Amino acid sequence: MRRLAFCMLAGWCAAVSLGGALRAQSQSKDEQEIRALEDKFAAAFSAKDAEAVMKVYAPGSDLVVFDVIPPRQYVGWDAYKKDFESTFAGFKGPMRFDIHDLSVTAEGKLAYSHSIQHVAWINADGTPVEMTVRVTDVYRKIDGKWLIVHEHVSVPVDTSNGKPVPDMMSKP
Repeated sequence: MRRLAFCMLAGWCAAVSLGGALRAQSQSKDEQEIRALEDKFAAAFSAKDAEAVMKVYAPGSDLVVFDVIPPRQYVGWDAYKKDFESTFAGFKGPMRFDIHDLSVTAEGKLAYSHSIQHVAWINADGTPVEMTVRVTDVYRKIDGKWLIVHEHVSVPVDTSNGKPVPDMMSKP
């Protein structure tokens, strides 16, 4: 009986490991490039480097972003860069930024992803802040390079009081 249980456990472990390896192999080159782009974004955000952050976004006026903070939308690369510069200026000390549950789909010259993103920082007044958001990105391959052309960042809202519920994001 122990031998059967051991064999079943070993088989399950092998299947889980093989499944992860097959998923990695089944990712297209485009999906891998987009995941690398998201990793660059996470590193640049953690470093509070607005120049590096903006390298993942399409230049010009085609970029549209719906963020969790006002204004309602950012239209264009310049507007969003200014937002990152002012946002990072208001953060004191190091930041922590993580991307979870990233799912990428790429087809031709268009792709999209969705993920859960967590950020923690200290405001200029010393107050620690943590936020977890849902992010959907749309990418376009421009001159052979994937860039974000549309981004939507949100948190769930409690419909009984109209207030955001950012701590709900830690649960599926």
